[in-house]
Amino acid sequence: MGRGEKVQDGEVARPTSRDVARLAGVSHTAVSFVFNGRAQGNLSAETQEKIRRAAAQLGYRPNAVARGLRRRRTAVIGLVTDEIATSPFAGRLLRGAMDTARSSDHLVLAVDSGTDPATEDAAVAELLDRRVDGIIYAAMSLRRLRVPAGLHHTFAVLANCLSEDDSLPAVIPAEQDGGRSAARLLLEAGHRRLALVGGLDDIASAERLRGFRDALRAAESSSGEERIVRTGGEISSGYEGAMRLLRGVPADRRPTGIVCYNDRVAAGVLHAAARLGLDVPADLSVVGYDDQEHMAAFLSPPLTTVALPHRAMGEAAARMLLDAIESGSVPPVVVRKLECPVVRRGSVGPAPSL
Repeated sequence: MGRGEKVQDGEVARPTSRDVARLAGVSHTAVSFVFNGRAQGNLSAETQEKIRRAAAQLGYRPNAVARGLRRRRTAVIGLVTDEIATSPFAGRLLRGAMDTARSSDHLVLAVDSGTDPATEDAAVAELLDRRVDGIIYAAMSLRRLRVPAGLHHTFAVLANCLSEDDSLPAVIPAEQDGGRSAARLLLEAGHRRLALVGGLDDIASAERLRGFRDALRAAESSSGEERIVRTGGEISSGYEGAMRLLRGVPADRRPTGIVCYNDRVAAGVLHAAARLGLDVPADLSVVGYDDQEHMAAFLSPPLTTVALPHRAMGEAAARMLLDAIESGSVPPVVVRKLECPVVRRGSVGPAPSL
């Protein structure tokens, strides 16, 4: 039990604001002013400090449920996600949302739907039954989604996804800029024969390719379609794509820099380069994407990559939602794109002299 708590009828009785008032020698109203943010102009600084000392001595905390009922809020926001249990990036997004919510005295109640539409609808309904103040829907890969039933009946923001009908505000990565940054990194190191390996039939692949080509056009360099190898998103995809680009190709014709769809693909490219006797970065520079935790920094060499802003997306989505809750106004339907920063490590070097 905490200080000031007593057992009463078999239950722990928490200290109340009236207990604080008695210990501080002030009125109950004065205590309410301090903990409801109305002390300024009503109470002296000395009295406010006396009340806070008494509260600390007793271990008193305002009753969030009672305060929420008065304000018709619960100080809880819901977070529904499609595959939080399996994604290596889920923790970052969750931490961003939770830390931001905590800074505004809110808790986050998270539910994993497993990508099942019926489960998503049920999860949103359950959160609404629990009277959450609003809901974030987060996807672990950028996609357009069917908006779960019920999201239009509360304050709602999407993170790392877009609604099919463009009906909800969203926070997503600036994927085109990320693809552009990856290619620019190689161009600035003197590389002119660039390739892109990996990718799926998804928004991220299309946007990253668009950015890749933007950078090549700006540098008056051409990749050629034969250097865009769309093989998938796994390590085996990177290995296969790199072999197609590098095996048996004369040194003066093969790519000297490869941008990869993600860090797993990059790991496959590094494996292929080692199998072919190519040194990274002396013979070949490699850029990944995602900055996957427990992976990118531990490859050999450590992987230069473009980081997906998962934590920042969680923070931004939570802040957008909390602002709407506080103002009582539905947030504007905007798509906010967050920077994907380059993380420089050891897999990129100057273009080889051939």
